[in-house]
Amino acid sequence: MKNVELSAVAQRVSGRLLLTAWVMALFCLSPRLSKAQGPIINNGFVRVEGEQLVKPNGEKLFLKGMGLGNWLLPEGYMWKFDKATSPRKINQVVSQLVGPAAARDFWKAYRDNYITRQDIAYLKDLGMNSVRVAIDFRVFTPERHPEVWLESGFKRLDQLVEWCKQEGMYLILDMHAAPGGQTGENIDNGWGYPFLFTSAESQQRVIDIWEKLARRYRDEASVLGYDLLNEPIPTFEGYDTLNKHLEPLYQRITKAIRAIDTNHIIIVEGAQWSTNFAVFSKPFDDEMIYSFHKYWMPPEQEQIQEYMDFRSKYKVPLWLGESGENDDTWVASFRKLLEKNNIGWSFWPYKKLDSERGVVSISKPEGWEKIVAFQKQWGADFETLRKYRPSPEESKEILNQFVENMKFKNCHHNTGYIKALGLTPVEAK
Repeated sequence: MKNVELSAVAQRVSGRLLLTAWVMALFCLSPRLSKAQGPIINNGFVRVEGEQLVKPNGEKLFLKGMGLGNWLLPEGYMWKFDKATSPRKINQVVSQLVGPAAARDFWKAYRDNYITRQDIAYLKDLGMNSVRVAIDFRVFTPERHPEVWLESGFKRLDQLVEWCKQEGMYLILDMHAAPGGQTGENIDNGWGYPFLFTSAESQQRVIDIWEKLARRYRDEASVLGYDLLNEPIPTFEGYDTLNKHLEPLYQRITKAIRAIDTNHIIIVEGAQWSTNFAVFSKPFDDEMIYSFHKYWMPPEQEQIQEYMDFRSKYKVPLWLGESGENDDTWVASFRKLLEKNNIGWSFWPYKKLDSERGVVSISKPEGWEKIVAFQKQWGADFETLRKYRPSPEESKEILNQFVENMKFKNCHHNTGYIKALGLTPVEAK
């Protein structure tokens, strides 16, 4: 909401009447602003003070949030796919089902509806204060054309920034898929190896993208920080030889960002799926968060102690950037462990198809099993594809229903999962 300039109006209207009118308008036109925290105004940024995050008013900030996955970077498992697992493969399946023109229409509808302001508002109503959006760099620039920048991609992110600002939520920008790939796996739409760490061109390109983002959002206080690389360098045999390249790349990206933006926090993740902090030396910036991810392990103190030790040694904030994909009992136990140790969290993901392991779930469209059966033939010859492909008309109908089902108003709310996060389920508005 724009600031109201009272002084000029006061020359014509008494101060008391003006104040009354302003308050009435505020509550009538924007009922959500009656919350304890309204829109985030660009008059100050979250800062790092030792091991804490601190708001502009001096209050400590404990992050509670969700990862917005499967939106700007679709992942096959969230579609119940086991062969077409990366965005590139999923797009190929959709194109084979309905043709490239209809596929483009589908993806626009998908991105228009998967995450909306209603989703952000609902997370705020539940008691969360932040979201972490997973981004594929290809949203901003085509992989094969580094000279081209896609304004449509930046505008879509602008929209999310505005939603977060209006709902009083902090946004973390997560480079989930970097040029060349930081994992080489489906989660970064990769090509089978973390080529980012062996390609000077790819490294410069990720720097260029972060410079673009920093220039665009340097004055946006609703953006809490920049998560430079998601889950870099897997645990596969021999990949640890790439570890030596990680922190130097972080330093180069940070230097480029700081030449443009000194307002936002830099977030760095450890190697080996964001679990290995041994790759880090002492902090190289005054405004940093160190992030780790943990899945499928006992929710016990020893599982996070090494990160606690790192925090104590360097007096820096810790953040659990991803976890989840487990039952409610496990999620509740791990969340309590994190809070006991004063570690803010962002669980993963907010929404996916037919699952209780998220805040909301999308109902399967009728006939979805035909889409799943077809994707199992990914990479097959044309004869096999013809055998398993539903008609283009039927495929369009199923995919259109998928888009309809993903709209917030049609999603199922997982109350058990919400309670596991220590939150109180609320009626969706």
